[in-house]
This record gives sequence, C-alpha cells and structure tokens, in this order.
Amino acid sequence: FKEAAIYAGLKHAKGDYAVIIDADLQHPPHLIIDMYKAIKEEGYDSVACKRTNRKGEPLLRSLGAKIFYKLMNLISKTKFVDGATDYRMMKKKMYQSVLELGEYNRFSKGLFEWVGFKTKWIGFENVERKAGGKSRIPFFKSVSYAIEAIVSFSTAPLMLAVGIGLLFCIISFIMIIVIIVKTLMLGDPTSGWPSLVCIIFMISGIQLFCLGIIGEYLAKMYIETKKRPIYIIDETEEDVDE
Repeated sequence: FKEAAIYAGLKHAKGDYAVIIDADLQHPPHLIIDMYKAIKEEGYDSVACKRTNRKGEPLLRSLGAKIFYKLMNLISKTKFVDGATDYRMMKKKMYQSVLELGEYNRFSKGLFEWVGFKTKWIGFENVERKAGGKSRIPFFKSVSYAIEAIVSFSTAPLMLAVGIGLLFCIISFIMIIVIIVKTLMLGDPTSGWPSLVCIIFMISGIQLFCLGIIGEYLAKMYIETKKRPIYIIDETEEDVDE
C-alpha cells in the first residue's frame, strides 16, 4: 500500500518540487527547509534523509535492516544507503523520471537510486512516532518487502541457484566414482539404502530450493504482464465539488 501511495502522490504532483514524508511525524518536518536550500543553493536534484540510529525499534528488526542493506550493496549494482528512508525532496525532472518506471512491483528506495540523479543525504535521529501508535508492519511483512527489493534489483539469487546446482552435481559425481571404486577394489556390496535415501532427499531439496528462486522471478513476470493499475482513485476534490 505504501508503494502505491507514493506512486499516486507523485503522479498527481504538479509543482517544481515534490516531498515524500510519513504522516506519523517520525520524519522531522523542519528538515524540508534544509532540503530546499540544498537543492536551490548547492545544485542537487534530490535531498534524501537517512536514520543515524534505530532508537525504539525491536532488536530483530534493526539487525535485519543492517543485514539487508549490506546484502543489497553486495549483490546489486544499485547503491543502497543504510538507514535510508522515503523522506526526500525531488525536483520535477527526477520524480517524473521515477514515474516513467511503471512497474507494478515497486521498491521506491531502489527506484530513486536507479534513476541516477544527484542526491544529497541528511542524517536524523530516529524518534518515536507522534501519531498512529506502533508500527503496523509485521516482521514477516518486512521480510517479504526485503525479498521484493532483492528480486527487483538483483539477479544474484538466480546465479546462486546455478552455483548450488552445479556444486551438488559435482559432489554427486564424486560420490558415484567413490562407490564404484570401493565396490570394484574391496568387493563392498551395494548396501546402506538409508544413506541413499538421505542423498536423494538432499538433492531433491536443493532442486526445490532452486526452483523456488526461479519461481519468484517468474511470479514477478506474471504479475507485470497483467498490467494492472498501481492505484485506483475512489474520489477526488473535483468529484466533491461536483
């Protein structure tokens, strides 16, 4: 829902600048002045904000976020800034470029970086939200969102699947040779069906794992081919005036 809301807001923006900010006041509104000055006086196309700490967040969520950013910078060509938020000001040419990326499965933090405009980062201390109570995003929803980012901005999981499959093919080939040599030289009968079953299960598990990774990419392609709208407007100010 957040990604659709960001897209809808930018789609209907008409000014020379657009600002994205959370409504729960975790993003300090006074930084908008600093953003505007940086764009006007320093020549930046965008000014974005990042957290300098994760005060008030659960330890597991904070640790997961740090791992996520390190992983993304390792496997993706797009740069991801640790602690990055969606809080930013952009020139019209930048947010219009973001809108040209009409994909249904969106990860805005990555899209903002992908378009490649000159961006300045401002740090701020994380504070407890002033409205809306606690975060309503479950941990597993955050994990799903992270997977969305990985699949959208990296093909490394596909190469991982290929590498794992190749590795286990080599291991299986070596094991077959060992069994043949052992049988011919020592006359060891072919026995131990439990170990054989374990090997079969292991290889089957690896195959399913690799198919699951490929399935994630195919699922994204399937959704994109439907060309469903990213958002639907129920009512606008023009409708109310009428």
